[in-house]
Amino acid sequence: MKKAIITGITGQDGSYLAEMLLHKGYEVHGIIRRSSTFNTCRLDHIYRDPHNGEDVKLYLHYGDLASSESLSNVIQKVKPDEVYNLAAQSHVRVSFDLPEYTADVTGLGVVRILEAIRRSDIQTRFYQASTSELFGSASPPQGESTPFQPQSPYAAAKLYAFWMTRNYSQGYNMFACNGILFNHESPRRGETFVTRKVTRAVARIKAGEQKFLYLGNLDSKRDWGYAPDYVEAMWSMLQQDEPYDIVIGTGEAHTVREFVNEAFSYVDLDYQDYVKIDPKYFRPTEVDYLEADAGKAKRILNWEPRVKYHDLVRIMMDADLELLGLEGPEEGKRIVEDQFDDWHNWEDQVVSMGK
Repeated sequence: MKKAIITGITGQDGSYLAEMLLHKGYEVHGIIRRSSTFNTCRLDHIYRDPHNGEDVKLYLHYGDLASSESLSNVIQKVKPDEVYNLAAQSHVRVSFDLPEYTADVTGLGVVRILEAIRRSDIQTRFYQASTSELFGSASPPQGESTPFQPQSPYAAAKLYAFWMTRNYSQGYNMFACNGILFNHESPRRGETFVTRKVTRAVARIKAGEQKFLYLGNLDSKRDWGYAPDYVEAMWSMLQQDEPYDIVIGTGEAHTVREFVNEAFSYVDLDYQDYVKIDPKYFRPTEVDYLEADAGKAKRILNWEPRVKYHDLVRIMMDADLELLGLEGPEEGKRIVEDQFDDWHNWEDQVVSMGK
């Protein structure tokens, strides 16, 4: 039985990755920060209480990317075959308000993990969650050879983490790689991220629980995919014969305005009646256009996204409508019914939506 450690396991990607690895027969260990309130809601459906005599393959350990000791302790105790670092201060706009904290956790936190692995002398494979924000103002489409031009403290911290991961791979002969993932979303996306902020607000407006949606730059373009597709790419990168830094994305970009319009149109509302612009949501330096060139992922990993933009919007809308006891259009219900929503079916089904 392989063992994997996931930092950021309580987040969107971490919870999907934990599900997938458990399905593949892994023993999964997650590192979580100590909190006075429960923050494991995304894991509740897969966690089994050992006090009830249940067979547990998911274990949670307290730790923090700001603490070298806690990371070393978990790595020495678990002796993992694979380590996935998904933890970070990952909100781009917030990074302008908390640049020092972002640099410490998102940047130096990666060095703490790499050093813990190196000093442990354990033969493990390391995956670093990089980001399309590295490309910043570079012209699209962006691929592995596109020069990095970070435009935020978050992106700068991720750039440091990227190069340190590569440095440890080359300098210490460690299997360490970067997945340069473009935006990937799902119903588990945090509510402060723009896609989930939009779909949640549209559902609440439809239910009469909210009047307006306040946003910033509606004209920035992003390459949006479906998070479960992307965690498959993470795992696949650690199964290769050698470490590769690989861009993961759909190759299709849309503006925030288009996303907003599609979400409102899904419930027969006109977004212009409900959306207001608030300057506080603008970044000091904007990233205008991110679109992936994911050819290397297809060649090396045989990876392609199975869920594209239009179906992603519908999946997220249906989930947020359901939370409020509402139903989406018949077309939307069909898409969700066709969607492989558990890992037992995920690997065996092919999405034909929109074809």
